[in-house]
Amino acid sequence: MATVAHKFEKIAFVASEVAEARSALATLTQLYGNVPAKGADAVVALGGDGLMLQTLHKYMHDRIPIYGMNRGSVGFLTNDYQVDDLRERLARAQMSTIHPLAMRAVDHAGKVHHGLAINEVSLFRETYQAAKLRIAVDGKVRLEELICDGALVATPAGSTAYNLSVFGPILPINAPLLALTPISAFRPRRWRGALLPNAARIEFDVLEPDKRPVSAVADHTETRSVVRVEVEQADKIDLIMMFDPGHNLDERILSEQFRY
Repeated sequence: MATVAHKFEKIAFVASEVAEARSALATLTQLYGNVPAKGADAVVALGGDGLMLQTLHKYMHDRIPIYGMNRGSVGFLTNDYQVDDLRERLARAQMSTIHPLAMRAVDHAGKVHHGLAINEVSLFRETYQAAKLRIAVDGKVRLEELICDGALVATPAGSTAYNLSVFGPILPINAPLLALTPISAFRPRRWRGALLPNAARIEFDVLEPDKRPVSAVADHTETRSVVRVEVEQADKIDLIMMFDPGHNLDERILSEQFRY
C-alpha cells in the first residue's frame, strides 16, 4: 500500500442502476464533472460490491485507480458515501494492489475458454449427481477423487466472499496464498481444503463428465460442461483499489475474522 501523491483533477464516475446510485451520480457530476475513464486520474464507482467487481473487470488492463462509494446493499469493497471534499479524500486514500486469477477451461468438445476472476474460480455440479473431481497442484495429483457439489479457488480479496460462506479460510490481503475450498464435500468427508502458494497452478479434472457434468465460473463468466480447469494467479495484471485511511482492505479483512 502507498499514499496517493498527486491531486485528482479528472474523475470518472460510474453508477449502478439503483435510485440512490443514480442520484449520487447526478450530484457528484454537477460538483466535480465527469470525464471518460480512459483519461481519468481515478474512477469513482457508486454502488455496492457488485458494481465494484464490474468496474474492476471493465478496466482490468488499464491500471486506473478505482475508489468505491457505497450506494448499494453490500459495501465491503467500498468507502462511505460523502459528497464533500472528494478530491481531498482521493488524495488521502491508500492503494491496495491485487491480482486476479486466470482460468483456462476445456469443455467436452475440446474448446478452450478463458476467464479472469477477482474473487474466485468455482466449479459446480450441473445436475442432481454429485461432481467427481481429481485435483492436482503444479502437475502432481494431490486428491485422486473429491465427491462434492463443487470446489473453488479464492484470492485473498475474494476469501471473504463465497469462499467464506462455504467455510473457507479468510486470507490477509497481502498473504502470498490462495484458498482451495471444497463445496459440500461428501468424500473425503472431513477434507476442508488447502492453503496454496499464490504461484501454484491448480488443475481440476472432471471424472465421469457425461454422467456428472460440471460448470466452471470465473466471477461471472461461466463455461458449461467442462472436463478440465486450470487456475493460476495472473501476476502481470495489477488492479488498484483505493480506500480511506484506517478503512483499507487489510483492515476490513482482519476485522472480518473477528465477527460473529
